This record gives sequence, structure tokens and C-alpha cells, in this order.
Amino acid sequence: MAPPSSSSRPGRLLGTLAALIVVLLIGVLGGSLFQPSHWDSRFKVGRGLDISSGTTITLQAVTPPHTQASSAQMTSDLSLAQSIMNQRINGAGFNGASVTTEGSDLINVSVPNKGVKQVETLVGTTAQLRFRQVLLMAPNTVPSATPTPTPTPSSSPTPKPSSSPTTKASTSPSPTPSTSSSALGEPSGGSATKGLTVTAERLAGSGSAASAAAKAKPKANASPTPSASPTPSPPPTSAPGSLATTTYPAAQGKPALLTPATKALFDKVNCANPNWKKAIYGNSPNAWDNPDIQTVTCYQGAKYALDKSKVTGEMLKTGGSSSQLQSNGNWWVNLSFNGEGTKAFGQLSTNMFDHYYDTSTQQPANELDFFAIVLDGTPVAVPYMGAVLDTGTATIQGTFTQSQANNLANVLNYGALPLSFHPQSVESVSPQLGSSQLRAGLLAGAVGLFLVVVYAFLYYRGLGIVSISSLVIAALLTYLAVVLLSLYESFALSLAGIAGLIVAIGITADSFVVFFERLRDEVRDGKSLRASVEHGWVRARRTILVSDTVSFIAAAVLYKFAVSDVQNFAFTLGLTTVIDVIVVFLFTKPMVTMLARTKFFGGQHRLSGLDPARLGMRSPWRGARRPAPRPQPGGAASAAARRTNPKEA
Repeated sequence: MAPPSSSSRPGRLLGTLAALIVVLLIGVLGGSLFQPSHWDSRFKVGRGLDISSGTTITLQAVTPPHTQASSAQMTSDLSLAQSIMNQRINGAGFNGASVTTEGSDLINVSVPNKGVKQVETLVGTTAQLRFRQVLLMAPNTVPSATPTPTPTPSSSPTPKPSSSPTTKASTSPSPTPSTSSSALGEPSGGSATKGLTVTAERLAGSGSAASAAAKAKPKANASPTPSASPTPSPPPTSAPGSLATTTYPAAQGKPALLTPATKALFDKVNCANPNWKKAIYGNSPNAWDNPDIQTVTCYQGAKYALDKSKVTGEMLKTGGSSSQLQSNGNWWVNLSFNGEGTKAFGQLSTNMFDHYYDTSTQQPANELDFFAIVLDGTPVAVPYMGAVLDTGTATIQGTFTQSQANNLANVLNYGALPLSFHPQSVESVSPQLGSSQLRAGLLAGAVGLFLVVVYAFLYYRGLGIVSISSLVIAALLTYLAVVLLSLYESFALSLAGIAGLIVAIGITADSFVVFFERLRDEVRDGKSLRASVEHGWVRARRTILVSDTVSFIAAAVLYKFAVSDVQNFAFTLGLTTVIDVIVVFLFTKPMVTMLARTKFFGGQHRLSGLDPARLGMRSPWRGARRPAPRPQPGGAASAAARRTNPKEA
């Protein structure tokens, strides 16, 4: 039987393997290829919650009050919520996270290497987005029950900005950005892109509450003299009263636009209370998320009365939100509206810009030019309308951090959860516990590998070198593959995944055992070692492929129908099965071919593992003799006699 053409050129197969390893290394190093100081940060394996640290949260679905959803609808909504949470987590780049449902109203979320606050913000956010115009804003003071001489917001003494082009804004602190282009809602580079401007004092997480309340309203004065700016009266100390009969020092907006119910809530809210939302709305989130009613909220220490929501998050394009880094280091969030949202937001921006924006000073002329971007009842930003935005796109400009911008864009991209959720339990896994479990898993793998090494050298002697080398190459390929998946696919290894890698040691060992036994069978039959290698490989490779195919199919089926950690086991099992095929074809076989040409193995040394006497090769005198064929008349014997001449005889 003629050996395969590759049998005499094992160097090509080994070269292919070396090229594959180089490609994997380049993929791991990526942009740090020529920066050796950064290489160590690239070779990191993503670790699951059970071998690192992280957070596990159980969320319980809360059905809206006065509604009774069917079990089928509840199951559908829970499944949709699970899908949206998965998309948010993947969009945020969290490695090894899992979102699973439990029962009829529970969702379990596990995120490694992240704190409770990060996880709750991402998955606990219902993402009910509302765009609400500001009707009234005031510092968090108690209104007076007795009218005072101080001016009401409806007759604010703030001078109207002059229409003269020489009018300048007051030098008093203002929430507006320092450049005119930003105040126009345009990028600082001066492009014509329209947008919304978020001031530093109106951005979540920036500035103190006191400065926010003091600077919330920009003032444009006809002259820079101090007398042009009114001095608010000191806050009253009497008990709260009805907004219709009280005055609000430093309040800005139009109280006449508020409904009686909203006025009562505005009087009642105390933003100094961390639980202000529960104090005025109770346990129902639908009260502040209802787009058809006016609401009251707190932001940066000030309290706001907001109009009905004429633009909602459902009017945004799916996947149309993104964060963008500006040249000044700030981050902005880009929004894209669908057809309905383009029309609604265009009407809202036109009304606000035409009535409440002063183009001569490029400043809001009234508090009603501000509007709140409300997420789950809490403002994330309060920009002013610096342009007519009727093209279906807008940009929230301001001093967002990268984390703030990315989180907001991520939540907006994947839509609102169909249900509200309350945390039922929160559990943090400490790094110490995760490290101990990781050590236990690695110890189990080391013990298994050691036993295979001992067995290989005791049973196969010299061939054990090939066995151990095959295991080392398989381990290297597996490590590089896992690192690549961690870098680019957010893969995280769990204890179950480590178990899959330990099982892979047996799969690789099984492959070289099949090959070596076929090879030794050929040696027992008295063939030369080179011929035994090729014939034994032809017989072994089919068995190896069938065995690995069965293992891969089992892993694929398990991955498809299993959940969380079992999927991690199935994935690593399937990955190492593919790597086993690569190692056997590109390393084990060509390496044995090359060793067969050496004196030690080719001469079948007694320590090579291929010693014919040790393998029990049949001796000629022990074998059964085949009877000599009976000569036929006119056959080969007579023909030989005829060919013999007298001289030869």
C-alpha cells in the first residue's frame, strides 16, 4: 500500500501548525504587537463569577397596578425582559454574565467582576424614557403659606435681554457652556450638526446640589451692572401651603401651567429625603412613568415640575443611540428618532425654541426652554433647546463621562423592559472565594495531567515524549483560543469550563492511544517501523475522527439545550475536541514520522516503546507454515525447468 504523499514531508504539517500558532499570537496581541510593555495585559483569560468575584441579583417582576396579565403574557414579557437584559449586558462588554429566568416572575442575573451598583444600574433600569418640558423649577425650600412681596415666577423681575447685538450675558455663574457653538447646541468645531446642550450643573453626577440650585437659570442682562440681577428673597420658614396662594423665591417657570394635583406634589416633595419618590408616589413606578400626566421630580438638589411626555423612548430607532468622544474630552450621546418621533420631537423643539429661546443672546429666555430627559422617573440630563430639531437626529451635548455616555446609549439602544423589577436578593462573591475555587479547579487539572504523563511514560516509554508534547501543544492552542475569545467575544471561563478542559486531556490522550496501538500492531506483524507508521495511521485516523465527531456532536447538543455553567462546559469540550483533531493531524502524526527516521526509534530500541520482543512480535518458527503449492503441469515449475540451460545445470 503506497503511503500518503504527506508522509515523507512531515515538515509541511509542522510548519502549518507553527503558522497557526503565530496567527493566534498576532490575534491576541492585536494593536499591542509592537508594544512589548503592553503584552501582559493582553494575555488575560476572562473568568466567570464562580472563580473570580462579582454580583448575583435576583429580580422579581412587578405587574402594573390595576392590571391582571395572563400567565402566557407574563411568560412572554419575562422572556422579552431576559432578552433585553442580555443585550444590555453584552452591549456593555461584561464577560461571562448570565441572565436566566426562574419560575413565573424571577430573573437571576450573574455578572463577574462587577459591583452591585453597576449591575443594578444596567439590568434594574426599566428604561422608560420620557422627554418632558420643564414647567417649574425651584430650590429645595419650603414654600411660604403667607404671600410675601417677593415676585412670583410669572412676573419675574429678570430683565429681558436686549435685542441689541451688543448685549452680553452676565458674568455671574451660568450653566451654559463656555463656547457659543455649544450654547447653540452645535459641536465645538463649528459644524452645522444640531443638538441639545446639557449644562454642567444640569448633568447627573456633576456639581453640588447648592450650585445646581443657584445656577440652574441662565440670566441675560441689558447691562453688566450688579443691579441688573435680582436678588432672591431668603427662603421662608413657615409651613407649606397651596401653590396657588404661595410664592416661591428663586422659582422659575410658569406655575399657572401646573394642574392642582401637580401643585400639591410640588409642595410636598422634599428632595433632601433620599426616598422622596416613594414619599410622594408610593410603591408604584407607573405614577412617574405615566406619559399622560404631569410629574414632579428632583434633580441636582432642586425640584422640578414636568409636563406630559410628548416624546417617549419608543420613538427612538432601535440601535440608533451611540456615544461620541469630543475633542475637548467630553462625551456626547447621539439619538435617532423614527418617523413618529421625528414629527413629535420636531413639534416640541419648534415650540420651545420659538417661544422660549433668545437668539440674540443665544441663551434660554425662560425656564420653559429646558426639558428633562427622564429615565425611569429620574432625570439623567436637563438640556435646553438650542435649535429646531426636526430632522430625526439629535445630540445630547455636555460633560458626560465615558461611562455615563456609554450606559445611557446602551440602555436606549435596547429599549425598555416590559415589566418593572424589584431586587429580591443581592449577593456579592468575594475575590477570596473565587480565587480558592480557581485554585481547586487548577489543582484538579494538574493532577489529571500528571497521571496521564506517568501512564504514558510507563506504558509507551519513548513514545511518551510524543504524548506529552501533544498535550503541551493542545494546551497552548486551547489557551490562545480562550484568550482570543475573552478579548473579542467576552468569553469567561467558569469552574464548569475548567471541567471541560480537564475532560479534554482524556480526549487528546485517547487519540494518541488509538494511533500508538495501531502502530504497535503493525510492528507485531513484522513490518518495518516506517511502513508501520503509515499503515497504522491509515487505520487509526478514521477511528480518531469518528470518536472526535461523536464528542463534538454531544458538546454541541449540550450547549444548545443547556443553560449557564453547563453551556460553559459544553463550549470548552467542543473547542478542545476541534483542537485535538488539529494536534493529531498537524503534530502527533508528523512527529512520529520524523522520529521513525532516527536511530533510537527506527532501530526499535528497547526503551523506544517499539521493541518487537517487548511487543510480542511473532517469530518465524512460531508461526504456522503455509503449505507449498502443488506444481501444475505446464505451470511455473516446468516453465522454470525449460528456462534452465545445460550450463546452468
